[in-house]
Amino acid sequence: MNGGRATVEETAAPNPEGVPDADGGGTRRWPVYTGIVVGVLALLAGGVVWLFQDELFKPFGDARACEGSTAELPKVISAGGVPLPADASDVHYATREGTAQVSFLSDRMPDYLHRAGLLPKDAELFDERYGSAYALATDEGELPEGLCGPALKGPAWSYITRGSGSGVNVLIERSSIVPDLFRSPARVVVTFDIL
Repeated sequence: MNGGRATVEETAAPNPEGVPDADGGGTRRWPVYTGIVVGVLALLAGGVVWLFQDELFKPFGDARACEGSTAELPKVISAGGVPLPADASDVHYATREGTAQVSFLSDRMPDYLHRAGLLPKDAELFDERYGSAYALATDEGELPEGLCGPALKGPAWSYITRGSGSGVNVLIERSSIVPDLFRSPARVVVTFDIL
């Protein structure tokens, strides 16, 4: 000390760990605790965003809706007035310009085709009066533009509504082993007009 004044060396001396500042407040430790709390809160927020990412970033908060969709479909989707099969799973849809495309897996497609009026009860599944082979080679995949999810694999069969009324087009995977059956479960793409 020089005449009661502190030297530069004395004032710049480091504060030992765990010893409060001269004013008794211990203010040097609060930024460390704040950093830990902020880090934990950031991890929690990141976890919540990751957990709910489908709902947060999908159109309409619907995990089934593909990016770019312009209209939300109801929870129970009906194509041309006929609900999708009850066992429909892995459902994805894209909507634009008054049209919807829905992709799903199902084992109940013959029943759906009958209910939708695309195939009479007494007709064979692959009767060319009601449908036709779709140009897709075995195990070659196709996913319509804008539709998300897994691609439909060939061979495939196409059914198109004939006559007046709301148009419904159905594209279904055929079995590559038994040509007179659908795959089990079959990936299906249904295209229809929405009002």
